[in-house]
Amino acid sequence: VATVVSAQPSEIISLGTRPYYLVDEMKPSDLKEKLASTELVPMFLPESCANSMTSFGRSDFSIGHRGACMMFPEHTVESYKAAAMQGAGIIECDVTFTKDLELVCRHSQCDLHTTTNVVTRPELNAKCTTPWDTGVSPKCCTSDFTLEEIKSMCGKMDSSNDVNGTTPEEYAYGGTVDWRTDLYSSISSCPEIPTHMESIELLKSYDAKYTPELKGPAVEMPFLGGNFTQEAYAQKMIDEYIAAGVPPSHVWPQSFNDEDVIYWVENTDFGDQAVALDGEYSLVPEEFMAWHQRLQDHGVKIVAPPMWMLVNTTENVDTEVSALSEGLGIAPSEYTQSAKAHGLDIITWTLERTDPGLQGWYWQSLATKYLTDGDKFALLQVLAEDVGVLGVFSDWPATTTFFANCMDFGMRNDDGEGEENDDDVS
Repeated sequence: VATVVSAQPSEIISLGTRPYYLVDEMKPSDLKEKLASTELVPMFLPESCANSMTSFGRSDFSIGHRGACMMFPEHTVESYKAAAMQGAGIIECDVTFTKDLELVCRHSQCDLHTTTNVVTRPELNAKCTTPWDTGVSPKCCTSDFTLEEIKSMCGKMDSSNDVNGTTPEEYAYGGTVDWRTDLYSSISSCPEIPTHMESIELLKSYDAKYTPELKGPAVEMPFLGGNFTQEAYAQKMIDEYIAAGVPPSHVWPQSFNDEDVIYWVENTDFGDQAVALDGEYSLVPEEFMAWHQRLQDHGVKIVAPPMWMLVNTTENVDTEVSALSEGLGIAPSEYTQSAKAHGLDIITWTLERTDPGLQGWYWQSLATKYLTDGDKFALLQVLAEDVGVLGVFSDWPATTTFFANCMDFGMRNDDGEGEENDDDVS
């Protein structure tokens, strides 16, 4: 007779087969041997790591980017649950506001036409800044709708069919790229769009932590000529963590707007882990060094550029790497050295956001290398041990969770706090 053992949501961590597939795709290296301990890992090997790990823990190194949006509609309850069940220790809610000044989780204030079914609802489509019509590119913003109206929408994969969509349904559901899926975004299942506060309570139930990104407003501030200024917006996001009883040590508030980050540092208890996102993408040393200095001068402690800015090929940089990174052909960049020299910790983005072949924007500094899907682990190794990042955003957190467990990065200690890695910058 089978024994049924109940488990709390926070205890359920399942990584599936993808990490093992990626190990199988790795080129021969010491890192591959450490991850697999065999020359070739069968694709459907029972869940283990280095043929010995039979269960996995939650890691703060593993950050769910918009949840687990490689397969689940971004910023939905379903996507957040998937990220939590894949062991992400920290999960992102991108924060924006509604017409009635409520905070919701959306990647952009004006992406409802590509991330929800709004254009298929005539009564809602009519309220969009630019409603969908044949031959018209729509623009639908959270600020066009009340919270009640947004909660009535269904999340879907971020896509649109501008070219061939002759009906609202064809526009909304006809453009998902072939390496993703609509399996979890059907109209019948109606993936749920959470408020910011709902996301806080949901992630709390999984023992996950938080990295909300304050999205830049697409409307003039103060909104509707009232008192909702940019600072009030930045403060409102923090206030919801305070109201939920979340300690500052569990929150990494982010923004591409330096002034938001400096505001949190100077006016809230949540400034120690405030994250300055790099949206300039400059590799000119004088420019990024000046920015790093500005952040340091204002007490900002964490910077977050995309992955490609932190590394380069060993042919292009003369930087020493750790023993396990030898032979991978990847080394820390001059940008990394500047961030460390200015006392900045580093978080980076985004793994698992590029189609197979790794020739996309996120891999541009390694474009001269022959890359396979298995090189995701090679990049993670250099980012973790040689760059010393605190964590890596991933569209499929199982990949980063697997690596973190195998290599002991960002694992929780007995009190649920993340343990510092020896190679973390300080």
